[in-house]
Amino acid sequence: MPEDIGGHLERVARDGYTIVEDAIEPALLDALARDLERIEREARIVPASNIFEGTNTVRIYNLLARGELYASVPVHPRVLPIVERVLDEGCLVSSLSSIAIDPGEAAQLLHADDQTIPLPRPHVPLVCNTMWALTDFTADNGATRILPGSHVRDRAPLFGEEVETRAAEMRRGSVLIYHGSLWHGGGANRTDRRRLGVGWVRQQENQQLGIPLDVARGFSPRLRKLCGFGLYRRLLGHIDKCSPVDLLDQTGPRPVVGVTT
Repeated sequence: MPEDIGGHLERVARDGYTIVEDAIEPALLDALARDLERIEREARIVPASNIFEGTNTVRIYNLLARGELYASVPVHPRVLPIVERVLDEGCLVSSLSSIAIDPGEAAQLLHADDQTIPLPRPHVPLVCNTMWALTDFTADNGATRILPGSHVRDRAPLFGEEVETRAAEMRRGSVLIYHGSLWHGGGANRTDRRRLGVGWVRQQENQQLGIPLDVARGFSPRLRKLCGFGLYRRLLGHIDKCSPVDLLDQTGPRPVVGVTT
């Protein structure tokens, strides 16, 4: 269905976030949920031992290297066009991971995903995150807590700082898209069921080393560029004036940087 991209961009600029309702097709949601259960079981993934990641939260990282199914997530047509306009068409995938908040988990500390970047605030968006709801997100089951408008503040939240937040409630299949400076954190799960989401951001995981080259060779041209296997404006990211694609596909060097046509 046609997307009101302008409306989403206005909300990100004003509030720091937007929600794309019913963005993801049910068949893909079902497939993702089943496969994440498989990975968790086979890889014996358990919660972390620190309160930031959550001692009752299961996180699975580097999903692009774990199966062809995940290649459709960063390039989804209901989501990527909005992210590209918040950032730029030269944006890169940082991390594609899942976050399963289990019953009994406490609320995560508030943070901004770009707070380690040493630039004066507020600033233009350098990070744009998405969170796919593979289950309903409610105030009781751990929906992401956000502070609307906080992306234009002149600082990031202090460690342990408590402010009144809003739960980003959304139906299964919806996607939360938010500015990297937005104050947010996972919510507490006070129910008896898991809250499951998949998210991708820029730049947290090293895609070039984390994804085997034989896997990356099977990616679509757009996903290759999102993972850094390409040039930005025919300049940034080159290898001896050639695109990384030449090495990826083993086609031999074809200099393009500085070459006029």
